[in-house]
Amino acid sequence: MAGVLYGIGVGSGDPELMTLKAVRLIREMDIIAASGEDVKRTTAYTIVLQAVPELADKELLPIHMPMVMDREFIAKYHRKGAEEIAAKLEEGKNVGFITLGDPTVYSTFSYIEKAVKDMGYRTVYISGITSFCAAAATMGIPLAEWRESLHIIPAIHNLREKLDDEGNYVFMKNGRKITEVRELLKENGRDAVMVENCGMPDEKRYNGVDEIPDDTGYFALIIAK
Repeated sequence: MAGVLYGIGVGSGDPELMTLKAVRLIREMDIIAASGEDVKRTTAYTIVLQAVPELADKELLPIHMPMVMDREFIAKYHRKGAEEIAAKLEEGKNVGFITLGDPTVYSTFSYIEKAVKDMGYRTVYISGITSFCAAAATMGIPLAEWRESLHIIPAIHNLREKLDDEGNYVFMKNGRKITEVRELLKENGRDAVMVENCGMPDEKRYNGVDEIPDDTGYFALIIAK
């Protein structure tokens, strides 16, 4: 029988926020895959290793994904990664694709999963704690209350000039767009908090738009009320 592909969310950075199900399945997997040229150098691997020491003895499968904006170009790598995973599934091995946060939220896994499923293999999503939920908890604030809406915006792909929808905003994947996001918040009269590298040893917290620096890493998440 063919193996099964699992997309396993490992949370935002704190290994204690990994779910019991994620820990159990990672221990049971024949192979652990992750997006990157070297699985051991990925953030997801570093998180999991702290909660599941047995990971060090697992067979690893790196799935190379260049950080580019060309969707047609990256689609070739999605297909190649899916084929590499399918070859392992055909051997009857179960593959756990570890991914930050939750695999249903802006995750490379979703593209890989679709291609593998189209090849006729079984796939499963295993939910994890999202970065924006963890960041809100870290800052001690609710994301949404009563009738408030919550808008999740991938800033690097979809940054609009106005924040005219009612409710609260989460800006993910800010990176190179951080200055534009900060100015947008000021122009729209919204205050915000930011957490960088949430749950990781180098976590940083910022209270208010004026505290947000010009230079941040990829894992900088903003919550605007």
